[in-house]
Parts: sequence; C-alpha cells; structure tokens
Amino acid sequence: MLLVTGSAHTYMRGHGLLQEVERRHGADNARVFDPIVKEWWQPSRTDELPFVLHRAWNQMVSGRPGPVLLDLPMDVQADAADVTIPDPEQREAHNGARPSAADIERAARLLAEADRPVIVAGGGAITAEAADLVTALAERLGAPVATTWMGKGAIDETHELNAWSVGDTASTSGNRLAATADVLIAVGCRFTDWSSSSWRRGVTYAIPPTRLIQIDVDPREIGKNYPVEVGLLGDARAAVADLLEALGPGGGPTAYRSTAYFEEIQARKTEWEDLKRAKQRSAAIPMTQARALFEVQAATAPDAIVVTGAGLPQSIVKQNWVTRRPRTHLTSGGFSTMGFTLPAAIGARLCRPDRQVLGIAGDGDFLQTMQELAAAAMLDLPVVFVVLNNSGWISIKGGQTNFFGRTAAVDFLHRDGSIYSPDYQAIGAAFGLRAEHVDHPDAVRPAVERALAADGPALVAIDVARELPDAGLDKTGWWDAPVPEFHAEQHAAQLAGRAEEQHR
Repeated sequence: MLLVTGSAHTYMRGHGLLQEVERRHGADNARVFDPIVKEWWQPSRTDELPFVLHRAWNQMVSGRPGPVLLDLPMDVQADAADVTIPDPEQREAHNGARPSAADIERAARLLAEADRPVIVAGGGAITAEAADLVTALAERLGAPVATTWMGKGAIDETHELNAWSVGDTASTSGNRLAATADVLIAVGCRFTDWSSSSWRRGVTYAIPPTRLIQIDVDPREIGKNYPVEVGLLGDARAAVADLLEALGPGGGPTAYRSTAYFEEIQARKTEWEDLKRAKQRSAAIPMTQARALFEVQAATAPDAIVVTGAGLPQSIVKQNWVTRRPRTHLTSGGFSTMGFTLPAAIGARLCRPDRQVLGIAGDGDFLQTMQELAAAAMLDLPVVFVVLNNSGWISIKGGQTNFFGRTAAVDFLHRDGSIYSPDYQAIGAAFGLRAEHVDHPDAVRPAVERALAADGPALVAIDVARELPDAGLDKTGWWDAPVPEFHAEQHAAQLAGRAEEQHR
C-alpha cells in the first residue's frame, strides 16, 4: 500500500499549522507511522517526485511487501515541474531472491529421510503466489499441510492432504500432526503466539525434537522463535520450486495413500470434523455461529471471498469456512483489528468485481465502522455484510471467564440488566441497503441467497448465541495470558503452561 498524506507547506514548517505535529520537529506527522511503514519520504520539491515514487514502489513490493508513506507538503502538491518519468521496467526489481543451492540440497535430504514430514504454510506462501507449489510439495512428500491464520487458502481445504489450521484457535488435526512431525517445513510463517499456542511444547509444535526447515524472505524471521535445522532465505515460490527440483520425481497419491502416515492424517481430520459437527449442525436457538456460517457458506460460490476482522467470527470462520483458493479468505490476522471487516470487504469487491464478497462481522466489530455502509451504498457495490449479533464482546467475555473466572463490561446491557441491541436490519435499510433479520438457522441460507442476488449492497443480521459454550469456538490450543495471583487456580495453570514454552 502506498499511503499519501498531506503535510505543512515547506515554508511554514514548525509554525504549528492546522494539524501539524511540530513539538519536536517541524512537520513531524510522518514519524507517527514509523513502526508501521517500511519507509517514508517527505519531498520538498515537485521535481523530486519521479525519483521518490519509484523508490517507494520498489520498497513497497520487494522483499516482504508492506506499506510505504509519501508525506507531501501542500506547496509541493500545488507546484508544477517539467520532469522525465523513468521507465518502471528499468527501475523495478524482478524475481525474488533464491536460497543457496547448498542449503536447498541440505533441506531436500532432510525431507527425503523424514517419516512424518509436515508443511506449515503462512501468509508468505500466498504473498509469493506459491500455493500451487506448496500443494505439489505436499503430494511429492505425502505430507499434510497445516495453515496459519494468514496462510488459510494456501491449499484447497477439500484436498486430502489439508490438515486444517494450527495454533490456539485452530484445529485438533493441524496441531497434533505439527506437534508430532519429525521434520517440519515452514513456508512464509512467522510462528506468532496465536499460530504456535504461545510456543508451549507439544501443543502445536515441539521444536526440538522436531527439525525445522524455515523458508522466509525476511532474515529477521528465520530462527526468531524456533531454532532451525536449515534456514532458506529467499522468495517462497522460488525456494519451494528449487526443493521440488532437488527432490526429483516420485511420490504422488499412488505412493502416499498406501502409507500408515496417510491413514493417520485422515483419522486426525475425521476427529476434527466430528468435533466441529456438534456446533456446525446444532439446532439450538439462538443458533451457534458455526451453524450460521455453515448455512452462509452453503449459499455462496466456491470462489467467494470472505472477510473477517476480529472476535469470535474471525476465529470461527478460520475453523469452519472451507477455503478453496488463495486470497479468498481475508482477515486482519494477529492484530485482530476490530472494525476491519466492512472497509476491507468494500475494498475486496472493488478489486474483484467478478467475485461474490461477504464481510462477516460480529456486532462489536460492525459498530466500529458501520458508517462505511454509506460508501457501499453510494458505489452501489454488491457486497453482503453479515452481522452475527450476540449483544456484546463475547470473545473477550470468554477470555475473561477462562482466565479470571469472572466477566466485566463485555455485555451490551441496559441499566436494568436487560439485553441491549440496535436494530441492525433498520440500520442497513437506513443506509439504503437491502436488509433482513434472521433468528432461525433454517432461514439463514435463503436470506444470504437473496442478498447475493441483490443488485447492490445487502445486509443480513443474524441472532446468534451469547452464552458459553454455544456462543464460543472450539478451543484447540493454548494462549499465554498472564493471570493475577488472586485468581489462584487460573494463575497456577498459566504458570504451568508458561514453564513449557520453547521460545526462549
């Protein structure tokens, strides 16, 4: 992303112009973005822009892609200059770096000797357009592929080698297979706390004794949280392609389907599917979010794009939505940014007008940015906004209950203690959207089908359970959240888990 912001006129810097941050340095607004952007520029002349723009573009798309900032003084915006625009082809870096041939050979030997290889695909696998090669590597090795939050879609989740997700709010199959691997190859995976169960040994990973091959384009990530047997620094697509070449022909379904390991992979997946089914097919009213999402997906095309931001919907989509292709599951990831869903869904539809796009938000997430419904209405943009309404921040409620044994300020209540909820159907209609309210699971699929058929934006408000356990997800991993000593039982459990963490 290239972010362009306005800045104080160059000849008035430091005088305290409207919206200028200047207490420590004139026109210092750009420094607010320092921890977020890869690099930022503040040109002082219009004729600098061709040079600055190609540098910004290269930084934005090279290595680990990320946001850059151009902070543009108002007089530079207003000025004109005769400039020569450089040819982008002569200024842009093409093709990612490849790992060394020696490291590729070491990794290939390790994989060839493995009895229980596992591939963990992170967001880097999708960014590098490596999903097809990740699947090819899995089939060559007979290895299950588990995905992180940002890696969901790196393998078709109907594929027999898909192991589902890893981490705290993930799958039992992905966690168990990854924790018992003898060799694990991570493709563009940072091993964050949520995707590693806070690095507690044996929950999601056990490294060591598992030997780790880590592929990453960012040298800061290799070996950061786990020691590596082989670190492959380079573009994920290039690295996986080189590994496949080094491994040579062989493998494939006819080879791996007859192995005891493949039988175990299928058994682990069946256990996970059986666990999910209880909430997915529940007839309870108010309905579980898993049942609501099961019905929502039944109304969509296989290549529909689903967007989530924060809270229970983000995790329950991760566990339950069957993602068939890369870049069809968009989420705020480990930042779990409340308010992300609506604007991100609008952006997804603008980018892919040929796809169905659904933004699935809890009521807490929706209320943060519901004003963006106006943008969807003004653009007459066919996006379906699904509001899973449980009258509260129930994800936080679950965390408070588990860690502290009590809750505080997480339910939306009137002063008399009765439940408070806005009329989300009326909100959608007031913004000009086609809007429906649903409170029975059998009514969800038809409502979403009508919304998708609408010639413009639509909203479906669904009442879901707000009391645990029906309101929650299927907890599969572990998360280290410090607990005060006066909650003695929870405090002791947290310390016991912390003692088993492997990130030190």
